[in-house]
Amino acid sequence: MALDGAFLNAVKDEISFLKGGRVDKIHQPSRDEIIITMRAAGGSHKLLISSSANSAGVYITKSAVENPKAPPMFCMLLRKHIGSGKLMDIRQDGLERILCLDFEAMSEIGDMVNITISAEIMGRHSNLIIINQDGKIIDGIKRVDSEISRERMVLPGLKYELPPRESRLDFRECSADDIKSSLESLPDGALSKCLIKIFEGIAPIVAREWVFYAARGEILKSEMNDDIFNRLCFYIKKTAADFKNGENTYTTAQDRNGLLKDFTFLPIRQYGALMLTKTLPSACETLDFFYSERDAAARMKQREGDLYRLLINLTERIARRNAAQKEELILTAERDALKLKGDLISANIYMIKKGMSSVTVQNFYDEKGGEMTIPLDIRLTPSLNMQKYYSEYRKAASAEKILTKQIENGEKELDYIDSVYDALTRAKTEDEVNELRAELSEQGYLRSAKLKKAKAVKSAPPHKVILPEGFEVLIGRNNKQNDLLTCKTAEKTDIWLHTKDIPGSHVIIKTNGNPNPPESVILQAAQLAAFHSKAKASSRVPVDYVPVKYVKKPAGAKPGMVIFTNNKTLYVNPQGIGN
Repeated sequence: MALDGAFLNAVKDEISFLKGGRVDKIHQPSRDEIIITMRAAGGSHKLLISSSANSAGVYITKSAVENPKAPPMFCMLLRKHIGSGKLMDIRQDGLERILCLDFEAMSEIGDMVNITISAEIMGRHSNLIIINQDGKIIDGIKRVDSEISRERMVLPGLKYELPPRESRLDFRECSADDIKSSLESLPDGALSKCLIKIFEGIAPIVAREWVFYAARGEILKSEMNDDIFNRLCFYIKKTAADFKNGENTYTTAQDRNGLLKDFTFLPIRQYGALMLTKTLPSACETLDFFYSERDAAARMKQREGDLYRLLINLTERIARRNAAQKEELILTAERDALKLKGDLISANIYMIKKGMSSVTVQNFYDEKGGEMTIPLDIRLTPSLNMQKYYSEYRKAASAEKILTKQIENGEKELDYIDSVYDALTRAKTEDEVNELRAELSEQGYLRSAKLKKAKAVKSAPPHKVILPEGFEVLIGRNNKQNDLLTCKTAEKTDIWLHTKDIPGSHVIIKTNGNPNPPESVILQAAQLAAFHSKAKASSRVPVDYVPVKYVKKPAGAKPGMVIFTNNKTLYVNPQGIGN
């Protein structure tokens, strides 16, 4: 995926209405991005210029971008040189991936000067360079010294030079003979790669689309016959005609997992059913959609990954703590033996002397009348030895109560973490992930400082499904929403459903006062509850259901945790439910 020169030319034509517009604001939201807000055509427009290796481009954006509190030095430099300036021209040399924006601005001493911003859109070599009217570099958003490139350095004070340009065909102007002779000059290889070598400003996806039209798939150049060549030339000429007439079909391609993979100015047919395509009305809207959606997906993937690691670490830590407490609990089972030793010392204290390391006495609790040897602390008196055993007995008895409660709380904590993990697997948007982070922060599993700089978390409404019988079913997205849905939104006569002993969403059937909805409604709602649970992939899932009036939330319980009575259980198959 790359923004090619042809697509950049389409962007250039789209943003030409900005000529004559005034610079209003300049921001630098990230290290490689600049946003110039301009007043033109009766409105305000945000021109984004990115030199990022993964999302280099120039286009008008409508996305809301958060700016740093203190502007970076390059941003300050741009404000100094083109602040309140007027955009005079937008230039592109052929179909090169370089767009030059010429501004007229006032210098520090009050003279009108010409300043050019050169946006070089060349993958990892992309750059944004400020050039004065003498053709010298004022600075670049990425400085390139001799250690990086000896052939073309980008440093303040140096003469600006364009990157070396190869002599290649312009698909908008070339003839069939030009194409044929250029192809004949190349060694054999994949036809699409040969087209990339002979044409200027086209991305691999364009070349593959041309070949797909001509040969219905990739072929070698040597396999091309006259019919294929004629079809190839026809489609190239059609592409050129549509391009000149502004009739491009701006298209994006995404895989079945929803990940955006590519974009171009042609209909995308080469992937068949492997990719989903979407058309957009303009080049700028295509870039804005593609990059913003892809960046949002990348951010979500990163935040999801961070949250998954946190939950896994929490689970392992709590499980280790529970295992240790269970071992301690086993040891407390010996407390009765401690009391017995204290009793036997008390009964035989007359025969024990200080300094003895042990004493053997008759165990009068033993029906067989056996003896027991009791270890003693030689530093303690017989009375203190007795008190020591009683003290250890009391500690063990107290520890049993505390450990039993701690283990119970630990099991509940594991259930809660498991429920958050399950909600995370079903999160579809960044806001849903942020809601889970906020919930974990409120419960003390995340430091609040990590969320201080974040914007207010937007809470999406519950999933809503209207069943064929007309009943409305609401499905919680996370634990906090489950609480709200069950304890606030639902009426007492509504039906509450949840997978039995399995993490999942709370599901509410809105009965509108009807205490006995049809069995088919309960069955469908139970399938939805199973689908929105950890048991989604199973074929037989138990689902409890009960009127909401029998569902209670215990005081102090973690989000999503409730108790209920009078429930019934259904076994359902969630497969095939996609709501």
